[in-house]
Amino acid sequence: MVFRSCWKSRHKKSRGAAVRPAALLWFCVAQLVCSGGALGEPKTVVQKEAEFDITYNDTATSVNQTIYAFNHTVSRNKSEGVRVSVDVLSQDFESPILFVVRQKQAVLSFQIPLILRGLYQRKYPYNHVGRTLCQPPTLVASETQYFFVDVSTLSSQGTNYQLRVSRVESFTLHTDKKFSFTASPSQPQYFKYVFPDGVDTVIVKVNSDMTFPCSVMSIQDIQCPVYDLDNNVAFIGMYQTMTKKGAITVQRKDFPSNSFYVVVVVKTEDEACGGPLRFYPLLPDVLIDAGNRSKDIDVIVTPAIKLKVYVMGMLFCLGIFLSFYLLTFLVACLENKRLCRRKKRECLIPANVSPAETASLLGQNGDGKMPASPYEYGSLADNGSTLSSEAITDSATSTDNYGYAERSLDSIGRSRLESLSSVEEDDYDTLDDIDSDKNIVRTKKFLYVADLSRKDKRILSKKYQIYFWNIATIAVFYALPVVQLVITYQTVVNVTGNQDICYYNFLCAHPMGALSAFNNILSNLGYVLLGLLFLLIVLKRDVIHQRALLRNDLNALECGIPKHFGLYYAMGTALMMEGLLSACYHVCPNYTNFQFDTSFMYMIAGLCMLKLYQKRHPDINASAYTAYACLAGVIFFSVLGVVFGKGNNVFWIVFSVIHILATMLLSTQLYYMGRWHLDSGILRRIVHVIYTDCIRQCSGPMYIDRMVLLVMGNIVNWSLAAYGLIERPNDFASYLLAIAICNLLLYFAFYIIMKLRSGERIQCLPLVIILFTAVVWGLALYFFFQGLSTWQKTPAESREHNRDCILLEFFDDHDIWHFLSSIAMFGSFLVLLTMDDDLDAVQRDKIFAF
Repeated sequence: MVFRSCWKSRHKKSRGAAVRPAALLWFCVAQLVCSGGALGEPKTVVQKEAEFDITYNDTATSVNQTIYAFNHTVSRNKSEGVRVSVDVLSQDFESPILFVVRQKQAVLSFQIPLILRGLYQRKYPYNHVGRTLCQPPTLVASETQYFFVDVSTLSSQGTNYQLRVSRVESFTLHTDKKFSFTASPSQPQYFKYVFPDGVDTVIVKVNSDMTFPCSVMSIQDIQCPVYDLDNNVAFIGMYQTMTKKGAITVQRKDFPSNSFYVVVVVKTEDEACGGPLRFYPLLPDVLIDAGNRSKDIDVIVTPAIKLKVYVMGMLFCLGIFLSFYLLTFLVACLENKRLCRRKKRECLIPANVSPAETASLLGQNGDGKMPASPYEYGSLADNGSTLSSEAITDSATSTDNYGYAERSLDSIGRSRLESLSSVEEDDYDTLDDIDSDKNIVRTKKFLYVADLSRKDKRILSKKYQIYFWNIATIAVFYALPVVQLVITYQTVVNVTGNQDICYYNFLCAHPMGALSAFNNILSNLGYVLLGLLFLLIVLKRDVIHQRALLRNDLNALECGIPKHFGLYYAMGTALMMEGLLSACYHVCPNYTNFQFDTSFMYMIAGLCMLKLYQKRHPDINASAYTAYACLAGVIFFSVLGVVFGKGNNVFWIVFSVIHILATMLLSTQLYYMGRWHLDSGILRRIVHVIYTDCIRQCSGPMYIDRMVLLVMGNIVNWSLAAYGLIERPNDFASYLLAIAICNLLLYFAFYIIMKLRSGERIQCLPLVIILFTAVVWGLALYFFFQGLSTWQKTPAESREHNRDCILLEFFDDHDIWHFLSSIAMFGSFLVLLTMDDDLDAVQRDKIFAF
């Protein structure tokens, strides 16, 4: 360096005036003197032959450098670790000691005090460091390898240190054998595992009795260097944070050497595992004492399931749901056999039957003509007229009879003309007399289904078919970006190795191909298969009903609950989409895509409530556009709640107010059967009703049954709103789903009670389905609340809930929830489809609307 400075000075001065040789020589001598003063005394290098398992106490200064030479024998068939432990006794942070370990194919260097950084540039010093040396593989059976430990410092004062190099006897992990050790931020540990013959996949499980300090487990290939510090452990391989539990599934195909390192690093701070953050230092570059952050850890490597378990799991899943197809086929055969017997009995007409009775039995009018198609406004007409005032009066005055009125089918004439033109529902509402007729009919004290099924059946069928086509369109536009997004998630996990992105049950996550948890995806197959089966059942009923209409079957025309299948098709499609989107969610479950799993659950709950209401109120049910717009609002609030709802008081106040207002508006709509208007005069009308019914005279509600339902519904919803406002649950999506399910169960219970109270009965098949579905729902909820993972917490805290597989060594509790809930939803749909089959031969003017 001295000579280089002289050379530079010589060339610089040659550019100006000529310099005499004497002056140039004097300048170089001056530079040499100055440089010698700056460098100080020459440094002494001492090399020592060192041995394993001996502690060397020495002093490092700026004028000496010590090199410790070690040698050891490395065998190809035996893996033995070498660990370097250093302890510095002084507290000189300005001039640390530098240790450099030089090996045949690797170099490891670290300083003491070792400074590790945390969040917000916090600095934590460590005076005791222990590092395991990377062992390069050898190609010969046995060879002697040398490595050197260089110790140096720039401190002019002596710094005492202790150096010890030892062999790690238990460096290789063995299958199904637990190994215990202790790690800290400055003393990470890693061990080698070699795949035994016949084992292609293993699960590395790391456990600890201590929640904190937070730690990281990593799986890395056999190569140097090994990244075993908090600031570089995430550079390569697979890794995940952990508190008490951690598990990573490792496949042989990902490691060409058929072996890998299991690295365990203790983090400098616990924030990544949900622990508290330390105080923020008042001054920059202030060193913080980390305290004792040692952690006792157990590691065990177990073989994963074999291929036959995958096959058994897939066959089990298919077998369960295909058995429902077989059972449905057998029930359909028995039902067809029963119908054939009944038709044969109906064909045997006695000889002494009068012509009029014969015509009535054949479904003809008294003049020998067949009854007209039901496609006309009005349900019960006399000689071509719409519903007469006598019929209205009779229906309105029969207030003391909850049973069916004694009227026969052949006593009512039917002569309605079928309109062949393209008609719309709104065409009828332009007439003032029709609107007045609605007010008269729908505000009676006791309503019958005939009063609320007066619109053209063909128009209503088209109206309700829109439900199916809309949800099919929504499904396509919703599912395509979802599939693309979760594929991207899975790709990111596979490329980066960051196991904290997805919240799996790592103790029961069986990979297949690029998928990390194939079993969680496979278990959603039931939603798809049972949703398709429900669509086939509905299609069969739809075809039978259409054939009955074509032959002018009187029961199909004028009896039973009006058959509209559009909502059923929408429900079956929603169940299939729930399976698809739930599978997409479980490709990489986390809080950013949880709405994929719940969106169609909201739709299913809403469609079921709409179908229950439509059964007795087909004319006044909500249109598909209104229904899906409301469901879109629900999903919108679900996303807002997941993103902004945690601890946000403003959000919860706004949501609770909207929830209560929506409940009150819907209650008013249901109580008055849609015969009210939200306009500028609403307040005046409310005051008038309060004055006339509460102040001027105290009168009870006119519609007692409806009032009971709505009061109970408001109590439930107000209570749920208060609970949300007070407790502010973290899982807002599940809270919102609980609101929908509570309202659905309340309305279903009211429907069953009112059905039985009205003198109706539940046939054997629907009753069996109801009992079976209730039991399955109970079992499903039990497994749902086991909680194997939760994205409301950190990934490390979520792994504390992980548990082993419980069914066929392939499925966990959440998979069983998928099985049972899909069966329960299918059963619930069948209940809605069959619960009113007892009314198929009852006239609609005898079926109560409630």
